[in-house]
This record gives sequence, C-alpha cells and structure tokens, in this order.
Amino acid sequence: MSTTAERATREQSRWEAQRSFDELGRPLRDLTFCVVDLETTGGSAAAGSMITEIGAVKVRGGEVLGEFQTLVNPHSEIPAFIAVLTGISNSMVHDAPPIESALPAFLEFAAGCVLVAHNAPFDVGFLKHFAREQGRPWPKFEVLDTAKLARRVVTRDDAPNCKLSSLATLFNASTTPNHRALSDARATVDVLHGLMERLGGLGVHTLEELQTFSARVTTAQRRKRHLAEGLPHAPGVYLFRDERSRVLYVGTSRDLRTRVRTYFTASETRTRMGEMVGLATSVTGIECATPLEAEVRELRLIAEHKPRYNRRSRFPEKVHFVKLTREPWPRLSLVRTVLDDDADYLGPFSSRKTAEKCLSALHETFPVRQCSGRLPRTPKGTACVLAEMGRCLSPCDGSTDESTYGALVRQLRDTLLRSPQEVVEAINERMGALAEAERFEEAGVHRDRLATFVRAAARTQRLSALTRCEEIVAARREDTGRWSVHVVRHGRLAAAGVIPPGADAHHYVRELCASAETVRGAPGPVPAATAEESEKILRWLESPGVRLVDVDGEWVCPLGGAARHLALYDAVNQSRLSLVPFDEHRLPSTVHRPAR
Repeated sequence: MSTTAERATREQSRWEAQRSFDELGRPLRDLTFCVVDLETTGGSAAAGSMITEIGAVKVRGGEVLGEFQTLVNPHSEIPAFIAVLTGISNSMVHDAPPIESALPAFLEFAAGCVLVAHNAPFDVGFLKHFAREQGRPWPKFEVLDTAKLARRVVTRDDAPNCKLSSLATLFNASTTPNHRALSDARATVDVLHGLMERLGGLGVHTLEELQTFSARVTTAQRRKRHLAEGLPHAPGVYLFRDERSRVLYVGTSRDLRTRVRTYFTASETRTRMGEMVGLATSVTGIECATPLEAEVRELRLIAEHKPRYNRRSRFPEKVHFVKLTREPWPRLSLVRTVLDDDADYLGPFSSRKTAEKCLSALHETFPVRQCSGRLPRTPKGTACVLAEMGRCLSPCDGSTDESTYGALVRQLRDTLLRSPQEVVEAINERMGALAEAERFEEAGVHRDRLATFVRAAARTQRLSALTRCEEIVAARREDTGRWSVHVVRHGRLAAAGVIPPGADAHHYVRELCASAETVRGAPGPVPAATAEESEKILRWLESPGVRLVDVDGEWVCPLGGAARHLALYDAVNQSRLSLVPFDEHRLPSTVHRPAR
C-alpha cells in the first residue's frame, strides 16, 4: 500500500494539471476540503441508528493536510450484519468516546472547510441530527456530494454504477474502500480529484461552478466557454452576438467573466438560452464603474437592439398614459405619448388593459365627460347615455356651468398629483355596498381597479418627484470600502464612478459632475429616461447607506400621496396569489371574496 507521502505527491501532480486553467470565483485549488465518511448501526438517525466511526481527510490543492479518525461508542448493540460489513464489533467500541465527545472534535477538525462525502445527505444528515440533539449550532458548511457529481459526468461506459467502490476503481484510487470510515474517506478524496479533472476539462474550475454544474448543459455550449476569456472580473453588461454581429441577448453582472462562463459550464438549462448560446459566435463586454450603471446600460441596450432572446424591457416605447386634458371642458383620455401641452399625465402603464382599469376607477369617482373631441366654450349638443345615468355632468348640453365643472376638474387634478383619497373612499363605499348585496365578483372588479389606480398614482408621484430635480448627486460606501458616486439628472443616470483610493472626494465629485451627460427636462413623469431606468435609480437612492451630496431642486413627494395606501393593496394582492381552494359559501358575508 502507498504511503501518505506518495499519495500526497500523486494528488499534487493530478492537481497541477489544472493549474493552467483560468480560475473564476473561488478556485478549487485554493479551497480546503474535508472529506468525511461515517459508519453507523443503521440507515436512519431519526429511527435510532447511531454513529460507530468517523473518518475524515483534509485536503487543499492536492495536498493532504491532516486526517481524523475515531470510533464512537453507540451505547447500543451493533447489529450482526453491520459488524460483518464494517468489521466494527461491540468490543471495539466499548472504550471509544461517545458521540457527545466525538462530534465536537470532528467539527473542530472540519472548521472552515467545504464538506465532501459520497452520498452526502446520509453522512451530513447523521452529523446534523446529533448536533441538534446536543443543542449544538450546526456550522454553515458548504457541501459537495461526490455521488451526485459522478452521476452527472460518469457514463455507463466508464463504470457500471456510481458506487464508491466502482468510482475508486475507475479513478485508480490509492485506497480500496472497505466500509471503514477513514479508508472510505481516503478513497473519496481520490474520487473527488478524479471528478475534478474531468470537470476541469469542461471548464469547471471554481466551487460555484462545481456546485451548479449540470449535465444538461450541452457539449456545444461547453465548447464555447472560450468566448468569456477576454472579459474582465468587473461589473458591466455583456452582449451575445451571432455571426453577423447581431445582438442576441443582453445581460448584466457584478462580475462579467464569471457570469458569462456560467452559460457554458454551470446549470443554465433554459431551452431558450441553450439555443441562444448555440447561435452565438462572440460576447462583447462593457465594463461599468458600478452595478447601477451596468443595470441602466443593460436597459438602454435592450431598448436599442431589441434582442430576440431578451423577454423584458425590449419595447419601453410601448406604454400608455392617462391624460387630463387642458381645454375649456377637460376630459380623461388614453394616450401613447406625452406632449408639452401643460396637461397632467398619469403613468406610464405597460399595457392598455392596465391603463383602462385606472381610467375606469377615475370615471367612477369623477363624472367628467367621456366623449372624445374638443367642446366649444359654449356647447350646443345633446346629452349622452352617461348623462342620463348620472355619470357625467353633461357640459355638452349646458347641464352644468364652467365653475361647477372646473371645481370637479380641480378635485380630479389634485387626486392625480397629490392625494388619491377621493377615489379610495368612493370605490371603497361602492365595494362595501356590493359586498353587502353579495355581489362579490363585481366588488372584485372595483377592487382591482382601485388597486391599479393607487399603484399608478404612487408610481407617478415618486417618478415625478425625482424627474423634477435638475440634478441629484449621491454616494454610498460599498462592500469594498470605496465610495460609489452617481449623478442623476431629471431621473436619468448622467454619470457614475468610484472614488479612487487616496483621492480628494470633493474634487472627484466635481470632476464627475462636470463630465456628466447633459440632460434636458421635458414634460411628463419620465421626461429624460424610461420609467424602468428611473425606478432602478430610485431604488438605489432609497437603499441603506446612500448619502445625498447635492440636490438641485426639490425632491419631495406629497404627504398624503398614494404611497401610503400601497402596503394595503400589495398585501391584498399577495394574499390573492397565495390563496388555496376554498368553499366561498362558507365565508362570512362581510369578507370580500376574490374575483374569479
């Protein structure tokens, strides 16, 4: 049998074969693994089975750093067939330490390591069970299962199965597994390194790639892993292109190289992405100063190129607004664009259907005219059906005067821009009456309209508050200890940067602002960017740790704005999404039943 030194030399030579690979994430060669194996009196700790032996080998970069072995007194009889299988008898464990002593010793040995086991759920399950019994906190070990990995890379042509004995033979393990804990752990070390050699040939060189590796990633995908070679380890945007340089897909990441490599070596199993990678011939990376800049650039590039494999954000121009017109007899209408016409706009809405729900909520509350076209200051028309139903003040036939209609319009404008209370109270009253009459489906329609309006009003008020400001400069200390700085103008990201170590912060910010993009204001809630971009910027500005360096304008939202109602409607929506089937006839009459 080989000595420990010979075995370590062989492991070192195996590992050296992988040192030329480009490492990403946490390189496997730099990590310490604790390969563990247990012998037990049965198959389930929960059913009363006990540990009789713990064996472990600690390795890093192919070098054996240490070994751990102890018999464990189970304080129970070892079944005869287990004694025959393992060679561990009752007399052997009579003077052995109990699990109360053995487990802490093992945990100390394995501290800071990645745990590895063949059929890990069994071994780790036993260890966790006895840690719980002892009231001992379980360390947050990352765990690798060599049996699971083998099933992904070893074929029937290689070995008849993925048992430890078969794999030990396949990879020429220096130790033959014999159902003793330390011997089996030593054999598992050889199997682990054998698997890593194979996975290294498939481009798997980090723990993250190893944990997420899937055999479902096609050979064609893996062959293209070289496309990521020129990308930096930095935040940014990546663009997959085909042979004619057309953009197929745009994505973003805090680490471009690591993220792009996952399309070829990790668990990317989406059919569309596999198809996309099959068509890709190059990947372009655009390095960004900060993750926020990367997210914004991604949105802009998707809107510009409209890649066929991106599902979201491709058509930011396909939006709708609810418009309160400026004319002698104002009305609400759905429009696709915002004009510089001094009108008030609510939105944008991603679909006409959503905008129509919001429009219905407003028409239920405010009986403004719904007819299209402009009316002269002194109309001479006839009343419509809505007027006869009392749902319109009917200026067209002179049923109302300018003063009365103007007061109604002012209330409507105040609702859009400042407080939604009028709409909330009116529709809640309507829902209550419908629920009292057990017309629950109709009440549900009104509820959905109200929720749509509240969300739209809150969104518009938040976006308008940001886009009214000519410039906002904000900074945040990142995990690296350095300060990221963003310059936002009219809701658009105009510049981004990270203050270099030792630089004068004030000077750097002044230079960044001087070189920032010139952005001109325009009418509407999102004058200089898409709503999605402005919302990403808002989320960053509202995130913990952000400090405002300078604000040119007033960044304020109305005190009684729609945002204060959001929590209720978001909770209602969440409860609807999580509903289980129920018998609606058993509900009390005061409960609003969800619309079918």
